[in-house]
Amino acid sequence: MHQNLQSELRSYLNPGEGLIWTGKPKQGVVFRSADVFMIPFTVLWCGFAIFWVIMASEAGAFALFGIPFVLVGLFLVFGRFFVDARVRAKTVYGITQDRILIKSGVFSTTLNSVSIKNISHLEYQEKSDRSGSILLGPRSPHQRWSSGMSWWPGMKTAPQLELIKDVRNVYNKITELQRGDLTVNF
Repeated sequence: MHQNLQSELRSYLNPGEGLIWTGKPKQGVVFRSADVFMIPFTVLWCGFAIFWVIMASEAGAFALFGIPFVLVGLFLVFGRFFVDARVRAKTVYGITQDRILIKSGVFSTTLNSVSIKNISHLEYQEKSDRSGSILLGPRSPHQRWSSGMSWWPGMKTAPQLELIKDVRNVYNKITELQRGDLTVNF
């Protein structure tokens, strides 16, 4: 798998640039800390929308008006987890001596390239299993609540290496590259 990840990023490398580390985010459906609040809210939203459509149709009112709200509610309750899993399945991370590459996209490919020397804020969160995420810049005010929905239109967040294995080791590689302590020969 390591070679497959390198081959996915190789065409984005500059001449003389080599990959020091490659990885992928955790695969499958993932529940995040923000879901403690999001799940009850979305269930209430969806439940009210369904209730409204049923009551409106029984009263002979124009119930079709509520259908988009039901669809949004169903997406927020269930669909967002599957979209998030699909986005992470198509995401590949790489670190070179000069930059961090984040290749993602479900329908089209997006490459986010972050210069290691220009990262003003570097933060990592580690779980007990040594997995975690590395934030590559200052956290936006809504980033904690939009956890797992950075693909949603308008939800721009600081780039991050999300849900990776052995997060502390990757964080240390980045800080060593920032200080110039890590020597790499290709």
